[in-house]
Amino acid sequence: MPDSIVIIPTYNEKENIERMIHKVMSLPHDFHLLIIDDGSPDGTGNIVKRLQPDYPQKLFLVERSGKLGLGTAYIHGFKWAIERHYDFIFEMDADFSHNPDDLLRLRQACIDGADASIGSRYIKGVNVVNWPMSRVLMSYFASVYVRFITGITTQDSTAGFMCYKRKVLETINLDKIKFVGYAFQIEMKYTSIKHGFLVKEIPIIFTDRTVGTSKMSKGIFKEAIFGVIQMKINSIFRKYPER
Repeated sequence: MPDSIVIIPTYNEKENIERMIHKVMSLPHDFHLLIIDDGSPDGTGNIVKRLQPDYPQKLFLVERSGKLGLGTAYIHGFKWAIERHYDFIFEMDADFSHNPDDLLRLRQACIDGADASIGSRYIKGVNVVNWPMSRVLMSYFASVYVRFITGITTQDSTAGFMCYKRKVLETINLDKIKFVGYAFQIEMKYTSIKHGFLVKEIPIIFTDRTVGTSKMSKGIFKEAIFGVIQMKINSIFRKYPER
């Protein structure tokens, strides 16, 4: 049984998904892929179905009826992967902003002792390509804000490129993860750290998408700003059993 599954949520990613699937499947480690498509009207799910015979028992698809949110897609994927006993469970975007080659480095960090590893844009300066300065500053200072409110030291708390060991996702009560947008990534890292897991940042270069449409919105960012305060308040009254 292969030990690694990469979860990629999609919505209208027809320009990227075929190339991404072929790239991940070409890596020197045997990664499985779970695509969770939220009813993409552009036919993203159909592209995945067409490719499944090329990668039997390696390429999986869950189709959902509409845009239900990034967080709920990952929670669904985490539970799916836990049931099938994958040891290393990854989050990654479909648009090549995350370099699939870095999956190997994130996995190695967990083999070397981390319980979860983050593909970090900010652990060594600001490694972001093709973003307007306004968005770079928004993302960077969001992480500064998260550190200030929560007290965690993670430099890139909003990163969406992650590897979790299965035991982390088994320990976290996934049904209590409430955020569905940008703040989902913050809540997952914060909760992992509160449970006593070692979360390590691995420097990556983040390159903004060249095709397709970004899913970022002001509403998602607003959720992160106000959600972090609520998350911190709630944590005061919650017990986090040590792993």
